[in-house]
Amino acid sequence: MKNPFIRKIALNTLLLLATGTQCFGQTEGKTYTPTPENLKAREEFQDNKFGIFLHWGIYSMTAQGEWYMNNRNIHWQEYAKLASGFYPSLFDAAQWVSAIKASGAKYICITSRHHDSFSMFHSQWSDFNIVDATPFKRDVLKELADECRKQGIKLHFYYSHADWRRDDYPEGSTGHGTGRPKGHGDWASYYRFMNNQLTELLTNYGPIGAIWFDGVWDQPKDFDWQLSEQYELIHRLQPACLVGNNHHRTPYPGEDFQMFERDLPGENKAGYSGQDVSSLPLETCETMNGMWGYRIEDQNYKSTKDLIHYLVRAAGKNANLLMNIGPQPNGELPAVAVERLKEVGEWMSTYGETIYGTRGGDIAPHSWGVSTRKGDKLFVHILDWKDKGLFLPLTAKVKKAVQFADKTPVSFRQDGEGIWLKLPKVPDETDYVIELTIK
Repeated sequence: MKNPFIRKIALNTLLLLATGTQCFGQTEGKTYTPTPENLKAREEFQDNKFGIFLHWGIYSMTAQGEWYMNNRNIHWQEYAKLASGFYPSLFDAAQWVSAIKASGAKYICITSRHHDSFSMFHSQWSDFNIVDATPFKRDVLKELADECRKQGIKLHFYYSHADWRRDDYPEGSTGHGTGRPKGHGDWASYYRFMNNQLTELLTNYGPIGAIWFDGVWDQPKDFDWQLSEQYELIHRLQPACLVGNNHHRTPYPGEDFQMFERDLPGENKAGYSGQDVSSLPLETCETMNGMWGYRIEDQNYKSTKDLIHYLVRAAGKNANLLMNIGPQPNGELPAVAVERLKEVGEWMSTYGETIYGTRGGDIAPHSWGVSTRKGDKLFVHILDWKDKGLFLPLTAKVKKAVQFADKTPVSFRQDGEGIWLKLPKVPDETDYVIELTIK
């Protein structure tokens, strides 16, 4: 049964509604051939290396994070009252993009619709959106998209597959206490709704770098999400738009990059990333403090050094870092977050060459650090090392070794097993980088 707040508009623009039975097992057998535009976008995505994640919605008004509705079992009718008071008077897209650009980040990914079902854009398919349901009456995604184009930053959209408000979303593992009837669900209706909103996002906001899906984990593994058809819709509307899905599984056909939540590829310290690492472009997402959405008590921000180390270690594992900030309900980025952005940007202004456009280096990551490579340059990032020498198991012939920052020569000896670097006293700095020129 459809929710009463959905406009009953004729679905004459419905795209790719599939009625077949295509479960995950069958999806795995499908093939997908990316277009030349898509392959180019993948390469540019890998070159960018650094993006900023923004979790922002009416949940920011609770100051308790983006899962507040589910965690506190808030009835959807009560939760909807947050929208009537949402007025982020200090939101300024130009300030946001400028602060993010100052960090050295090359793209922004923002929550267009989270699990609470609230759309942060003007949608004709749901009145529960920032223009129709709030006194603010402004489409913040449109303003952000315009400013990103102006300042040369790519824009990605997070979009939730799960929903805690709509009756037509099939009952999943979360959202049980939000006031919907037990056993609710009308998959055909919900699938139409998602595809219609995705069509809006990919036709009304200019070129979009990626759709970042989340929520597949809410249903059993054999649930038929009809992902192939949905991915085909996205790639038809914008062939260069990348598709990623935070399902915590090995990627399915139609996905263009693989993401890892709170872990570097190949690691599983947070418990979300036991899946194999694919050959697709990689991205790891992590919070700047402890939460994704704004939480007033959470002032436990990671140090600038820790954030840079995560960025460097991600690059050493051939992955991008998508670093999250939870904007405040008044529309401002938290002051500490802006300070961290500035400080990371200062480091990137010097060392960005060792990150942007690189791929994981010839030397596998170690406890002391990682390596990145671009052309004949191998950058050795020493993050934690106090000895005067460092052995690298590198078989490629090295022509020259210098300190990256000032190009001071570094003595080395190479044999059949690898190369020994004779290091000066490693300064107490965030990242001591040695640049090796490979023959």
